[in-house]
Amino acid sequence: MPDPFETDYVNLTSPAVAHYTITPSDTADLPVRPRALYVNVAGSVVLQDAAGETVSYEVGAGAVLSIRPARVMSTGTTAQLVAWY
Repeated sequence: MPDPFETDYVNLTSPAVAHYTITPSDTADLPVRPRALYVNVAGSVVLQDAAGETVSYEVGAGAVLSIRPARVMSTGTTAQLVAWY
């Protein structure tokens, strides 16, 4: 199918171009650092940034989190997330 935006520059304010379901892990970073997270199922999510700082959030279904975590921790995470990049 034609894509009239194929040559446009992709940045943090443009729409995401790909996505993947997140499998939380206490030991492995995400395969691709996302531009945002989408919450499929509400719950708690524990995110680790590139500096190793972890913070827990309570999130509702349908929320979009404008954060670029390096890792989604399995310990404490009950929400189901999708990464957008």
